[in-house]
Amino acid sequence: MKTSDLIAALAADPVPEPIRLGRRLAVSLALGLLGALVLYALFVRPRPDFMAALGTIRFNLKFVDAAALALPAVLLLARLARPDAKAGMLVFWLFAPLALLGVAVAVELAVVPQVEWLPRLVGRNWMFCSTMIPMMAAPILAALIFALSAGAPQHPALTGALAGAAAAGLAAFLYASHCPDDSPLFVATWYPLATLVCAAAGAWAGRRFLSW
Repeated sequence: MKTSDLIAALAADPVPEPIRLGRRLAVSLALGLLGALVLYALFVRPRPDFMAALGTIRFNLKFVDAAALALPAVLLLARLARPDAKAGMLVFWLFAPLALLGVAVAVELAVVPQVEWLPRLVGRNWMFCSTMIPMMAAPILAALIFALSAGAPQHPALTGALAGAAAAGLAAFLYASHCPDDSPLFVATWYPLATLVCAAAGAWAGRRFLSW
């Protein structure tokens, strides 16, 4: 084949459509949330006093803290999916939920008698909480890993762990409407523990499916 023929053949090949990671991530996230909502409807549902609890700061704090984790984690994922990405200042927002919980716990310890600290920390539903958050996070994490597999993250395990944290934050936001334990001592103990489980699962999935 002549060089001119080869060039013409290459030029005739269709140019592959670029992968739109942002759109892929959004669609996958929506599907993952749908899966989490199905699990929520089957096993959780809102607590009986949901409307009354909305008038309390401690109940609402659970939603704020979960959103403070999920939002920056998802935004970081959209950035870190590309090989030339830089986390930038956005990474510091991941510490916001920890700071918020730290302040809430300090206030709780100051106003609650010491004899009540351990019962509030253990709560009434710790096992269900530490089980259901990872369970509802599983479809979200799977969807995020699928979306990120179209990218080329520099650090697959770290990106996967971040996907696990994002999934845990979204799952915790859903679960908070059911959780009967509103004490910051409980939230600061069992919610982060569930998040660590999800982050560990995400790190494994990232190493397994996002490496290139």
